[in-house]
Amino acid sequence: MNWLIIDEKIADWLKEDMNNGDVTTDSLIDEKLVASGEFIAKENGVIAGLEVMKRVFSILDPGIIIDGRVKDGDRVKKGEVFAVIRGKAKNILKGERLALNLLQRMSGTATETAKYVDSLQGFNTKLVDTRKTTPGLRILEKYAVRMGGGHNHRFNLSEAVLIKDNHIKASGSIKKAIEMAEKTIPHTMKIEIEVETLEQLEEAINSGADIILLDNMDCGTMREAVLRNKGRAILEASGNITHTNVRQIAETSVDIISVGAITHSVKALDISLKFT
Repeated sequence: MNWLIIDEKIADWLKEDMNNGDVTTDSLIDEKLVASGEFIAKENGVIAGLEVMKRVFSILDPGIIIDGRVKDGDRVKKGEVFAVIRGKAKNILKGERLALNLLQRMSGTATETAKYVDSLQGFNTKLVDTRKTTPGLRILEKYAVRMGGGHNHRFNLSEAVLIKDNHIKASGSIKKAIEMAEKTIPHTMKIEIEVETLEQLEEAINSGADIILLDNMDCGTMREAVLRNKGRAILEASGNITHTNVRQIAETSVDIISVGAITHSVKALDISLKFT
């Protein structure tokens, strides 16, 4: 991860949380008091964001020591102590909420991703995320997806071409949209296009699309799309994908399944920090 970017974000988030200090901690806790604490998983899950959590405390106080007993991507069980912390109590308390917010959010994303990845065991199909991320947290959420065993789709609009339904409508046709994109992008960049019907699939293949996104197709239609494609383009399934149907979709032999829910609808993993 780009720590220059992340450190700037952490500094801004700390300012947001205590723009004029921490009136409770500053009133109650002696400057010299040293405390130790444990990070405890309150439910089973996959940990992600340990280094980010450490960064929060190191920015506040480089003297705070954190010993992680697991690494990002590891699975933890309910009740497990997966890291310990020691340092000035005052500074631990000031960073506690932000550190936990980030760690819980990222671990929740990794845990949800891992559930989908587990469902795809035995298939070559890749699970990928989308741009449906929390504003300001994309770099962290996409990292968490990788820690859960998933893969990243494009990071932003500048990274790759993805022609969607409104682009096609505005351009006039799938063929025209692909031709226009080819004229402006570098030769190293691929073109992905979204289709909703088998007729659109044929047009996209014949127009030279590198990747074709099958939007909200049922499994029967996707199986037919795979047959018609004959391996010419990478096929991505997207839209209304859940834990209950993801394996059935993989059985159609699509190459990629993209799921927005692993970032936009995730439940934070329940984690606590307790002084000992």
